[in-house]
Amino acid sequence: MPDLQISTRVVIPEDEIELSAIRAQGAGGQNVNKVSSAIHLRFDVGASSLPDFYKERLLASRDQRMTKEGVLVIKAQRFRTQEKNREDALSRLAEIVRAAGVTQKARQATRPSRAAKARRMDSKTRRGAIKALRGKIVD
Repeated sequence: MPDLQISTRVVIPEDEIELSAIRAQGAGGQNVNKVSSAIHLRFDVGASSLPDFYKERLLASRDQRMTKEGVLVIKAQRFRTQEKNREDALSRLAEIVRAAGVTQKARQATRPSRAAKARRMDSKTRRGAIKALRGKIVD
């Protein structure tokens, strides 16, 4: 297994990712009881060689796959073969780390224009007039 490429500058060495084969859950007949096709991936974020920015963002995320000790646990059992589940687990890890590196653009506070406020008030007045016409007719 080669190193996991996250971006042009960020790479996770293969010795920091712990992969183990386990038996998958769910339907599969007798084969599911004898073949270990699911992959259990463990990645210790605190002890990794990731830049501090990524570590802080990952540890601060409220992801249920993150243990209290700071270990990211991914269970891949989507596919029937161990190789495809290994690829799936590694791609999911890469996606989680990439998502932690993305920063949202700061929101620019805006206010509605005077014309927009006037349009809103006009529509409210029109709507109120329509509703007023629904009332009982008084002689």
